[in-house]
Amino acid sequence: MYNPKSLKAEEFINHEEILDTLKYAEENKDNIVLLKEIIEKAKLRKGLSHREASVLLASENEEIINEIYTLAEQIKKDFYGNRIVMFAPLYLSNYCVNGCLYCPYHLKNKHIARKKLTQEEVKKEVIALQDMGHKRLAIEAGEDPVNNPIEYIIDCIKTIYSIKHKNGAIRRVNVNIAATTVENYKKLKEAEIGTYILFQETYHKESYEKLHPTGPKHDYNYHTEAMDRAMEGGIDDVGLGVLFGLELYRYEFAGLLMHAEHLEAVHGVGPHTISVPRLKRADDIDPDQFDNGISDEMFGKICALIRIAVPYTGMIISTRESQEVREKVIKLGVSQISGASRTSVGGYTEEERPHDSEQFDVSDQRSLDEVVNWLIDLGYIPSFCTACYREGRTGDRFMTLLKNGQIGNCCHPNSLMTLKEFLMDYASEDTKKKGEALILKELENIPNEKVKEIAKDNLEKIENGSRDFRF
Repeated sequence: MYNPKSLKAEEFINHEEILDTLKYAEENKDNIVLLKEIIEKAKLRKGLSHREASVLLASENEEIINEIYTLAEQIKKDFYGNRIVMFAPLYLSNYCVNGCLYCPYHLKNKHIARKKLTQEEVKKEVIALQDMGHKRLAIEAGEDPVNNPIEYIIDCIKTIYSIKHKNGAIRRVNVNIAATTVENYKKLKEAEIGTYILFQETYHKESYEKLHPTGPKHDYNYHTEAMDRAMEGGIDDVGLGVLFGLELYRYEFAGLLMHAEHLEAVHGVGPHTISVPRLKRADDIDPDQFDNGISDEMFGKICALIRIAVPYTGMIISTRESQEVREKVIKLGVSQISGASRTSVGGYTEEERPHDSEQFDVSDQRSLDEVVNWLIDLGYIPSFCTACYREGRTGDRFMTLLKNGQIGNCCHPNSLMTLKEFLMDYASEDTKKKGEALILKELENIPNEKVKEIAKDNLEKIENGSRDFRF
C-alpha cells in the first residue's frame, strides 16, 4: 500500500501506485483542461505531485511542452538566478564487491586496472584539482568493506580538507558512496561532509534486483531506505538520482518524485540535489545492451519537469553529457555542473586522460577554464561558493531561505566573490577579462544596498590578495 510517510521502501516507492500513475498519465495526456490546471498549480512555485508531473511528461501537446520549458526557465531564474555551481568528482577507489551489470567496476571485470589512492596520492589529486581552481568535490568509491571501509573514506575527507596549496582550498566535500548504517552516517556527519549523494539507479524493484545480481547492493530495500538512515544520522543534505536508460523513463521519473515527496513528508525537507545521469559507454559496458535509452529532447523535458515539480532542489549534470546537451539543460533547470572531470582513480595527476579505469566515458572534455569561459559567454556566473554549508545553512534552514527569496542576498554576492578568486588565481587572460566585466555588471543586481557595498569592498580585498569572504 502506498504511504509517503512510511519508512518501508515498498510503501513509499509503491509499484502499484507508479503503475496507476502511468495509466492515469496516459489516459489524461490529451486532457487540455487538466494539463492547464497542473501548469497553473506549478506557477505557484510550490511543486507538483508525482502524478501531476507524470501527466505533463506524457503530454505531447506542443503548446503545453513550450509552457513547461518557459516555466522551468523562469523558476530556475527565480530561485537560482544565473548562478551555476562548479564541482569535480574525485575517485578514491574502484575496488568493488558488487555485480552491477551497467558499471565497469563490477566484481567480475578482470581486465580493469584496480586502484585505491593512498593518502599521499589523495593529496596529489587534490593539489591538481586546486591548481585548476576547484573548491568543491564529490568523492566516489566502489563498495568494498575490506578495501574501502568507512575509516578509509573518513581519512580521505580529513586529508582533502587539510590541504592548502598556494591559494587553493577544498571547502566542501560531498560524498557518493554505497548505502550504509546510521552509525557510519554519523561518522560522515562528524567528518563535516556537505551532501550525501546516492543514486537509486532504478526504482523498479524487479529490474533493480536483476541489474544488481550479486553483492550487498542487491538488497533493494536497504539501498532505497538509505536516505532515511542518513537523515537519522544527522545528515540533512541528501542528493537523489536515477540512471536514466536502465528502465522505462516514465517509471523512473515517477519513482524519483515519490522519493522526494517521501523525504519532505517524513523529514520536513526534500532532496538538496537531484542528479540526472544517463547510461554511457564504459570499459566493458555497452549502453546499447539496455533498450531504455532516452533522446536528448526527452532528457531536456525530464530536466524541465524536475525543476517545476521540485522547484527548490539543486539539479546536477555531469560531464557524461556533451557541451550541447549541458547548454540546453542549464537553461531548463540545472544549477550545478562538473568541469574538467576525470572518472578514473588517480586521473587528475596523469598528463593524458586514462581510459583503462574510467567509470564512464566523458563527453565534455574541456578544461575548467574553458567551461568557466563558456558559462560567462552564455551569461551565467560560474560559482565556487560553499558558504551555506559552512555557515550552517543546510537542510530546512537552506530551504526556508530559498523559498523566501532571501538567498539572493547571500548566493549572488558569494558567487561573484568566489568567481573573483578564480579569476585572480587560475583564469586565462581571456576568461579573466570576460569575468571582470561580468562581475561589474552583476554587482548592480544585488538587491540589498548594504550587501552590495560589503561585496564591493571584499572584491577589492580579493584583488589585493585576501581570500575566502562569505555572507
